[in-house]
Amino acid sequence: MRTFIAIPLPEACRSMLEQMQGELRRFGADVGWVAVPSIHITLKFLGEVDSALIPMMAAALETAAASTRSFDLQLQGLGCFPNQKNPRVIWCGIEGDREALSSLQQLVEKTCESFGFTPEDRGFQPHLTLGRVKGKRNLQPLMECIKIGSGLTHSFRADHFKIYKSTLMPKGAVHTVLNTVMLSD
Repeated sequence: MRTFIAIPLPEACRSMLEQMQGELRRFGADVGWVAVPSIHITLKFLGEVDSALIPMMAAALETAAASTRSFDLQLQGLGCFPNQKNPRVIWCGIEGDREALSSLQQLVEKTCESFGFTPEDRGFQPHLTLGRVKGKRNLQPLMECIKIGSGLTHSFRADHFKIYKSTLMPKGAVHTVLNTVMLSD
């Protein structure tokens, strides 16, 4: 089954992202917008995983994360990958205790590596994918708006992460929680 590990967002953050997407959609750019309930902070994309491996991975992640303290994050800012001249992905930024977030991502990476998963070769860039650019139509006004940014921000406490099953459907992926790993207080 197609699997990933991520920090879910609280409802207040999802509401803010909905507002943010609303501001960006008004330009009518050729962008495939991600369904807000599906937006999360990816810690590790695993790809296809044998379902029998999930309980063992969950136990190893729980053990590894047992001494990791929860931390505060903030959704803030807009940007594009790889850049604004050739945007492919439109994202919302993650601020706050990025050091704790990076440490958690490395812990997840190392734990998954012990199960034979290849470590990510590119550096961790925490973000929330809002949309994927499909074409050039109305892209320039959208890029100008992204340069200005959004005044919307929201803070939240990252106190757990989840292992998800991702089922690809014609209208987008459907995510099902397989396991929740709590961080310490």
